[in-house]
Amino acid sequence: MSEGTERAAKAELTALQAALAAEHAAVYGYGVVGGRIDERRRAEARSAYDAHRARRDTLVRAVRDLGGTPVAASAGYALPFPVQDGAAAVRLAARLEERVAGVYSDLVRAASGARRADAAGALREAAVRAVRWSGESVAFPGLAERSGDQAGEQAGEQAGAAGTTPSASARTTR
Repeated sequence: MSEGTERAAKAELTALQAALAAEHAAVYGYGVVGGRIDERRRAEARSAYDAHRARRDTLVRAVRDLGGTPVAASAGYALPFPVQDGAAAVRLAARLEERVAGVYSDLVRAASGARRADAAGALREAAVRAVRWSGESVAFPGLAERSGDQAGEQAGEQAGAAGTTPSASARTTR
């Protein structure tokens, strides 16, 4: 394997692992959303939860296909803000989708072929769900979110890929 091919495979595996971590966090986050969302949006939350679980399972297989060990879910995640009512649950759902879209934009850049097409589809799905939850859209889903994430990371924040961070107890068990 040439050095360039090896570097590309490593970048793809890294992006797959980041997408998997984001999906783990999104599944956790939608568990919180489901507990606080009002009845009229509960089916939408359940559908998103199921979609993220399916994507997570697909990513586990993809990581293994590339010879990697899939990143495990944390036992718990710290949410970006308190979720005490339905309005906060809707904001959390939008944040989860925006962050997931950002991670999939990285995977689109790193992957090729069918995996790239699948990542683009996941990016599109997350962007559509983000618009449904927030009522707002961006011109290039996944890119605007990444610029904000990178600024936060440079400032020393350790926000998780899906807007959550592993809780303190979860970090000590790794």
